[in-house]
Amino acid sequence: MNVETLINFAYIVASILFIFGLKMLGRQSTARRGNLISSLGMLLAVVVTLFAQEVVSYQWILVGLGVGAVIGLACARLIKMTSMPEMVALLNGFGGLASLLVGWAEYAKTLAGGEASSTFTGTVIFLAVFIGGITFTGSLYAFGKLSGKLSGKPVLFGGQQIVNGGLVLGLVVAGGLYVINGGAPGMGTNAFYACLAIAFILGITMVMPIGGGDMPVVISMLNSLSGLAACAAGFVILNNVLIVAGCLVGTSGVILTIIMCKAMNRSLANVLFSGFGSDGAAAGGEGSTIEGELKPISAEDSFAVLEAARNVVIVPGYGMAVSQAQHVVRELAEMLENNGAEVRFAIHPVAGRMPGHMNVLLAEANVPYEQLVEMDSINPQMPMVDVAVVIGANDVVNPAAARDQSSPIYGMPIIKAHEAHTVICLKRGKGAGFSGIENQLFLLPNTRMLYGDAKASLQGVVSEFKAIAEA
Repeated sequence: MNVETLINFAYIVASILFIFGLKMLGRQSTARRGNLISSLGMLLAVVVTLFAQEVVSYQWILVGLGVGAVIGLACARLIKMTSMPEMVALLNGFGGLASLLVGWAEYAKTLAGGEASSTFTGTVIFLAVFIGGITFTGSLYAFGKLSGKLSGKPVLFGGQQIVNGGLVLGLVVAGGLYVINGGAPGMGTNAFYACLAIAFILGITMVMPIGGGDMPVVISMLNSLSGLAACAAGFVILNNVLIVAGCLVGTSGVILTIIMCKAMNRSLANVLFSGFGSDGAAAGGEGSTIEGELKPISAEDSFAVLEAARNVVIVPGYGMAVSQAQHVVRELAEMLENNGAEVRFAIHPVAGRMPGHMNVLLAEANVPYEQLVEMDSINPQMPMVDVAVVIGANDVVNPAAARDQSSPIYGMPIIKAHEAHTVICLKRGKGAGFSGIENQLFLLPNTRMLYGDAKASLQGVVSEFKAIAEA
């Protein structure tokens, strides 16, 4: 068995580890093991690749490994769970940049050799560069929105779709010229750098009109693009394991994006081009009326309501992440169970600001996976629920989605918290949520508002339970 056969066999083993690891990520009980298995697969792929390819400098590779390991360890230790969405966006962007650099390096190598690229090589270099460029700048812009450094509202201007269409057309033309000329000096070089510049600009203009409420879709879409860029880079350097890994990330990201769009009853085109969450839609559209008044409740009175409940559903949202209240939520759930209540967590597919955001937070707090219930399963049971506790969620529980045809979220499937006998909504203040849409749930007769930091508010309720237990 020659060296090339051994290398390809190792790549097959690494690919199998990727697939099994990805499968294990589907359950809380196996997610850690799945992450470890996938990491081992990547380690095997990297080590084998170093033996398989002509390496210019092992010293620089070791330096890169050391710097990357330090940065990765620092991120793992220092980044808070509340910052995880923007961290994911940033990692997606760097994945796209890595693929872009691979394509660029191959182009530079071809240019230095004085030979024109084949049609296939030119095409995959173009794909790696333009997908990687869009992913990089688009992810940076998403990072800015998610971290609060940029406004979460859509940025819209006249003729925006025409501009984006022109950029796409220019990208196609420049890519075609690059492939036809084989990247040769002159026209080929100019076309390559034109592709690079347009891809960077298009990444920003694609994310600009997307509002904060659609960030979970943006994250999954950028994740898919980073995988497709890696796949294209794999074809550039003819690396089988990079092609497989890129395809896995790309296709899983596409599937996740479709699930996110379905959860909002919207198409991907509508998400990308509708400007959801703009000022014109913030109030729910013209002609929409919101009647009623906000009825505050104290932690002590919330305790009295929950102490008498026998069926409680907790609906977490981004507010739980902001206040880092997941551990107090678990403690409250345990006390409610000790008091004889059945407690479940209703999880909406797009709750939070990245796919699976609430699942990650609750898993960190060791909430039993069996208590997490999907939207379609919990909704038929909501009329029998004594108390629904909504922690910082907004659009995913807004009755306007079913009642108000002028609302921008009309038709979006929601968790029907409003059908519970009593609803306690934890909220910092009286403003609209991240997407800028007023929540009609807050004004219903059976809703009470527990204002303040979610963690502090829940600690107040927990303290009441502890005082009764100690009495």
